[in-house]
Amino acid sequence: MIVMGGIIGAGIFTNPYVVAQQVHTPLLILTAWAVGGLIALAGAFIYAELSSQSSESGGQYVYLRNAMHPVVAFVYGWSLLLVIQTGGMAAVALIFANHVFELFGVVTTEFSAALLGATALALLTIINCIGVRAGSVTQNVLMILKLVAIAALVILGLTVSGSAVNVVPESMKSSATTWQALVAFGAALIPAQFAYGGWQTACFVAGEIREPRRNLPRGLLLGVLAVIVVYLSVNYVCVHALGAAGLAQTKTPASTVMRLALGSKGGRFIAAGIATSTIGFLSQSMLTAPRVYFAMADDQLFFKQLAWLNRARVPAFAIALQGALAIVIALVASRYEQILNYVVSVDVVFFALTAACVFVFRKKGRNPTVREGAALSMASDTLPDGRVSAADAFRIPGHPFTTLFFIAACCVITFSLIYKFPLNSAISFGIMLLGVPAYFLWARRKPDR
Repeated sequence: MIVMGGIIGAGIFTNPYVVAQQVHTPLLILTAWAVGGLIALAGAFIYAELSSQSSESGGQYVYLRNAMHPVVAFVYGWSLLLVIQTGGMAAVALIFANHVFELFGVVTTEFSAALLGATALALLTIINCIGVRAGSVTQNVLMILKLVAIAALVILGLTVSGSAVNVVPESMKSSATTWQALVAFGAALIPAQFAYGGWQTACFVAGEIREPRRNLPRGLLLGVLAVIVVYLSVNYVCVHALGAAGLAQTKTPASTVMRLALGSKGGRFIAAGIATSTIGFLSQSMLTAPRVYFAMADDQLFFKQLAWLNRARVPAFAIALQGALAIVIALVASRYEQILNYVVSVDVVFFALTAACVFVFRKKGRNPTVREGAALSMASDTLPDGRVSAADAFRIPGHPFTTLFFIAACCVITFSLIYKFPLNSAISFGIMLLGVPAYFLWARRKPDR
């Protein structure tokens, strides 16, 4: 449930149409989602090995710092704050806005969606800063509502045969060369990869899992496989009900399918489910990334205020800064697809770099800087000094081939983004590279310990 809850947000309800805009046949649409699932599965195995060696707060930041260099870890944290996390929150906020308008039958414009999304982000930021968190019961209820909405979509979508909306535009009829087809397929993996994202958050609870060397990989495997089944089912019914061309023309495919099945009531039902899902996802995600900012501040490589906790024991400054930046992105970019490309282009770079950490740690024999008491709890899983032996850590099945497959997939997605969306990619990479001089600025100010 932790793995599935971290993955299933709002992307699966919206991203099918983004994939269909890139590849124009049902087979290629489903293949893109299947390949995206395999990439997520390979990535889950990589994070299972890394997290089985350390559960220190900071996740990817810690892995990159220990395996490579603090500058690489800092640039990741910098990018997380300015691009990845805030951009992802902005994108989900726009999904929320679109489905709220769908729920009340209001015509949506880019400006109105951005304004409503920014308002939702502002309210959630304030709530989280004063310490009002969604409890475990609330999160479980929201997860159940998501699964109920998906189940209804799949079951009722199979009863619809909406070929009437499947009118192929002229722009989708033009023949493409093999190279163009490959680039288009790579671009189709971008929204799929965004929707599959979230499995990596399971590493934050590695130290709290009973028998983590067995149960964490098992949870990652079963959770990701279950999500693959769910996502392929949703896309199948979307293609079945709307056709490939019809799917590419609707920004709210789940609502459209339910409206075809049950009329306006069906559309409002799924819109309400998606809006509720996005709010729960946003509220939960706001408290995840500050662990990275806290680790950076603890290393004296970022604003010390980011490690400050208020009376409610909440990192209010980090949450407020993160929320403010997400609001800016939502208002400036205002288009979901634009933010999607902005986020994924940098995110996959650090996924590939984190996967490369596996080779570094295996060459060294173990994670050399795991802090005492931060990893596995069983005595046989730790060295005399409290560190985790590589022999006792989880090992990636099929390594190095599965690891190289994941890295290669990240490279393909990065290339496709740069090739098809050069402006968005240039902006996000430019912000990422600004982190290099920022690191050296903070490193010079860092006092000797």
